[in-house]
Amino acid sequence: MKVNLNLPKYDFKLKWIEGSEYIFDEVRKKYIKLTPEEWVRQNLVHYLNVYKKYPVSLMSIEHALAYNYMKKRADIVCFDTLGKAVVIVECKAPSVKINQKVFEQIARYNFDLKVPYLMVSNGLEHYCCLMNYDKVSYDFLNEVPEYQN
Repeated sequence: MKVNLNLPKYDFKLKWIEGSEYIFDEVRKKYIKLTPEEWVRQNLVHYLNVYKKYPVSLMSIEHALAYNYMKKRADIVCFDTLGKAVVIVECKAPSVKINQKVFEQIARYNFDLKVPYLMVSNGLEHYCCLMNYDKVSYDFLNEVPEYQN
């Protein structure tokens, strides 16, 4: 389940509960059942926090959204100190290929938030886009930028 990802290594708090492995989520402050997607999500939270300086206190996991009157959940949303969303991250299990469908999913999540940066990752491949709402376009970046106060 805990495959090596294309992200820096981290010593997570893990424990077994009734035959299932759980990982401590620093954002939600509780243990979460460890699935392949959760493994990617927790590694990305750590990467964003430690290497890109996004404060854990300004992150939301499984952030509730509404799209076409349907309830959706974004895997990770990072906010600035004014409460404006600046990054949406869509996490997939390492076995899931990043394709157009994944980009369409995160674009739907961004319909209301209109963040500057979108990121999708399966832990092995990562894509980050800078949105240009005036030109209705986007540019791929080599990596997600560091947090700006």
